[in-house]
Amino acid sequence: MGALAAGAAIAAPMIASEVALAAPGRPSNRPLVIGHRGASGYRPEHTLASYELAARLGADFIEPDLVSTKDGVLVARHENEISGTTDIASRAEFAGRKATKVIDGVTVTGWFTEDLTLAELKTLRAVERLPAVRQRNTIYNGLFEVPTFQEVLDLQDRLCKELRREIGVYPETKHPSYFRSIGLALEAPLAEALRHNNLNKPTAPVFVQSFEANNLRDLHDTHKVRARLVFLASAAGGPFGDPRPYASYLSADGLKELSRFVSGIGPDKSLVIPRRPDGTLGTPTPLIADAHAAGLVVHPYTFRAENQFLPVDFRTGTDPNAYGRAIDEQVAFHRAGVDGLFTDMADIGVLARDFAGR
Repeated sequence: MGALAAGAAIAAPMIASEVALAAPGRPSNRPLVIGHRGASGYRPEHTLASYELAARLGADFIEPDLVSTKDGVLVARHENEISGTTDIASRAEFAGRKATKVIDGVTVTGWFTEDLTLAELKTLRAVERLPAVRQRNTIYNGLFEVPTFQEVLDLQDRLCKELRREIGVYPETKHPSYFRSIGLALEAPLAEALRHNNLNKPTAPVFVQSFEANNLRDLHDTHKVRARLVFLASAAGGPFGDPRPYASYLSADGLKELSRFVSGIGPDKSLVIPRRPDGTLGTPTPLIADAHAAGLVVHPYTFRAENQFLPVDFRTGTDPNAYGRAIDEQVAFHRAGVDGLFTDMADIGVLARDFAGR
């Protein structure tokens, strides 16, 4: 039997009015629940509504991905191509902005944040990115703006006061090499935002993450970012424009090298506990122990509740979009020793941490 009694079902998503305020404070040794793109399991991702719901569901951190507008303002979108996360494709006034570009070596056709001013972007409205998977979220299509990074930080400040507990921000720089190549580098405005909001210090409730080690090194060395930095790693390949694969960075020696300028790693969860050839959950790798030996925290991504995202032995029924044993999966990772995890459903993340006894 897993962490839940046999046959028990995960509770239905709670709306904000049903959520009790979290108790003030959080034991410093408890693993973090990181609201991946906010509460993206329940609201369109990277909206203030999504971030706020994640906090109200108990997330310790909310995670905005950052891209740039044409006029150099940092905004929260998973990608700079926004046809899947906004209503821009249906807006006749922007039809002429459709373009084809090469982003980190991949040809992409659509509409891009760097081709719109902030004022233009603010006329758009967010839509659910995975409508076939999260059909319920589509009822919120057209309601929410694309937020700026400063608006996310303002929300964080308000929620900390209202909920009487610390809520952190976990921004990710998206395609930093690409944005630097077109004269819209993300590093300087990000560093300035942290300084302006008194968050540029190791004790601030901030982690800045990137898949590019060179981006993080530049933030640390050139832009003097002293908030904690986290190196993200995919299960295969390597950072764009970097000859070193992720596997090299995640070796024992590579982790020691990273520890000179980062505080943690955010690996694909399969690098922490891989799946067996039959799709079932395997046994933990040495990655957590190696990272801890180098003084780094480990925050794997991404944990979701739908069957299609779960190991075979944690699925329930045959509907790929039905909820499976998501709590049990997260409990397994907690018991392997992670220091936090990225989840689309913060309430499930909180329950899993509690069931794991951590």
